[in-house]
Formats: sequence, C-alpha cells, structure tokens
Amino acid sequence: MRLTRSLLGYFKRYVDHEIATTKGKTVYKNVYGWKRVQFDYKPWVYGEDRPWTDAAKHMNLTKNAKATKLRSTLVEPIKDWLIFRGDRVEILTGKDKGKQGIVTQIIKERNWCYVEGLNYKYEELYKTAKNPGSIIRREQPLLVTTEVSLVDPSDQKPTKVLWRYTEEGDQVRVSERTGRIIPLSRIARNEDPEDGVVKVDYKETAKDCTKDVVTKITFQPKLMTFEEDLMQQYGIKDDRKRAPTYRY
Repeated sequence: MRLTRSLLGYFKRYVDHEIATTKGKTVYKNVYGWKRVQFDYKPWVYGEDRPWTDAAKHMNLTKNAKATKLRSTLVEPIKDWLIFRGDRVEILTGKDKGKQGIVTQIIKERNWCYVEGLNYKYEELYKTAKNPGSIIRREQPLLVTTEVSLVDPSDQKPTKVLWRYTEEGDQVRVSERTGRIIPLSRIARNEDPEDGVVKVDYKETAKDCTKDVVTKITFQPKLMTFEEDLMQQYGIKDDRKRAPTYRY
C-alpha cells in the first residue's frame, strides 16, 4: 500500500470544499464534460457549529439574514493561542463574573470559547399554539482575549500566561504572577484536532489502516528506468545486446 501526498491534509481540503460549495452558486454547462462554478466571495461566518455541519451551512446561505448581518464582524487573529479545551478558566465579565469552569469548546476563527455551565441563556424549542415546547439552557461564547482568564493551579486565581521553554526544550505555559507551570489538559496534550476526534479516545476497527501499514516505506527513488527496477527486484538478467541506433 502506498501513502501518496494527495492524502495529506484531506480534512482541511474537505472543509474548504464544503465552505466554497455553500457560499457559491453552481452553473452547469455541458462543454466537453466540464462544469463551470461561479462563487460568491463573501466571507464565511463562523459560529458555534463547525463548517462541515448542516447548521453552519444553513447560516451561511446567501438569503439568510442572520449571516448577512454577521458578515461585518472583524476578528484579530491570535498568534500564540493559550487556552485549550479542558482548561479551567475564570470569567471576567457578565453575570457570571468571578465564577470558574472548564472550557468545552474553542472557536479559533472567532476567538471564542465556551465554559461548561456558565454564561448561558434559555431558549425555547418547538413552541407552537398547541405545543408549549421545551426550554433548554445553552452556553454563550466568551472572548478569550478579554472575557476569560486562565486559573493558576497554585492559588486558584486568574493570571496572565506566557509561553516559555524548560531546560529539556519543552514548551510550557507559565503564570506571570507566580511563575508556576500551568500544564495542558489531557485533551490538549493529545493534539486536540479540529474535527473533534481525540487520539486517545479513538478505537481502531478492522477497516482502519494500522500505523505500521501507513508508515511503511513502499517506494525508494532510484536512478534507473521502471523496467530496470523490476528486473533488479525480481532478479531478471538480460544478456541481450542492444541493436545500434542511428540519429539523422
């Protein structure tokens, strides 16, 4: 089995494709089997739903008024991200100011984080004239830049954090106030991916390729033709003399 470079970065390309097809308008034209696509280059609106879900696509439809209203939102990118899923943070603003909780979700495209059981609001679902519906509690996003702060495990108080290196060369988060190391959570240590699949929680099945198969080197480049490579691999010897060739 050969693992080609085309398989690398497949998930990122899949997300980009879903975003493009949702924003754009496809025009079919039968010209030698080709399909022409005209895209609408309005910015994608990121919310609490990931881009590959139906809820995110519905919000980003061209005729959706909610998406049109949110398109003017500008987000300053964070160079060094300090808060990850599983971290304990303290809320700095709002009705839950001073309360601490665990980060359950990160939206890096909007500098958002969700804290379990805090900063929530009640929403009514399926309410009609005949059906009273139900009420659910949904957490609202918080800005990681100004609305939350990491908690120092030594004194359980909020603190500013910097990235530093240990003597062994490992990159760690250090509290500015106490100088103590704030360890990463279990989810963050296992390289929390964008698709939400945690490495330690994933269980391999019979349909999955094992690590030995994926990392096995099946091709070595050589300075010889394809035919010469096969002859060397199977031990075939050719004692025939090549006929002379002439160039005019």
